[in-house]
Amino acid sequence: MEWARITPEKILVATADRTWLHQSILGESNDCFLETIGGQGSIATTRKLLDGAIAAAKNAASASLKSPTFTPAQWVWQLVGAYHLTHSYPPLIKEAAQRFQQMGCQTLSQWAVQKAIEELGHDRLALRDIQSMGYKAEAVVEALVIPANAVALVNYLTQSVRATDPIGCVGYSYAMERIATGIKEKHIQSIEALLPPGIRATRCLRTHSSLGADVGHLEGTFQMIVRLTPQERACVAKTCYETALLYFQSSEEEFISEEELQHLLIPLESRKAREEIYSLTP
Repeated sequence: MEWARITPEKILVATADRTWLHQSILGESNDCFLETIGGQGSIATTRKLLDGAIAAAKNAASASLKSPTFTPAQWVWQLVGAYHLTHSYPPLIKEAAQRFQQMGCQTLSQWAVQKAIEELGHDRLALRDIQSMGYKAEAVVEALVIPANAVALVNYLTQSVRATDPIGCVGYSYAMERIATGIKEKHIQSIEALLPPGIRATRCLRTHSSLGADVGHLEGTFQMIVRLTPQERACVAKTCYETALLYFQSSEEEFISEEELQHLLIPLESRKAREEIYSLTP
């Protein structure tokens, strides 16, 4: 059995078969889960702990808000968020590698170095997708406001890397890769069906989905986490929860209207790309 405090009031408990949330009552002396997590656990309990943290975050996030109707312009805006997430990750995780090295945490440092290599250049995929939609990609990512959840996630990773102990970046990485592996071919095809005919603008999404390398990357991260101390695994579970909560939460104020998007995007159209799109449209 393993457990981790994911909020001041909630402790996530995992066995090899299931997970559950335990309501913590501060000052209650007979609550065994208030003690420091003990034991090495197992591959099964650690996997349940991490995935349970992500599931708990999804359940805790607001589910009442309806996302705007999908349009090609809204997809471009989502790609702006993907660009900033993938652009910020390699330098930040490389910084974490240096921090781990200075702390004498060789395994974590080597893991972070490998993550920086794996994710390098993925921001270019988002730019290519934006360009495929008929826009000047670099101008678009400069002009459009960054989606709020992307801002929150970048800020969270930055704070985790620069904390006294940067172990939180491990939880961030696991959560983002685990969520990505839940994106299936059917979902990607549904997006492609709503884009202009002949347009290929899901390179970045496909790479960060069950069809891309994230499946293998996730397992590598997990096998590293299993070898951490119980206290470190508990911290990773907590940051998995916090990362997933930022990913899934949204509010009405965070969305940009279709009218505003069109106003911002029309001046950024690429004539050559638009001509190619129109030539493909029946």
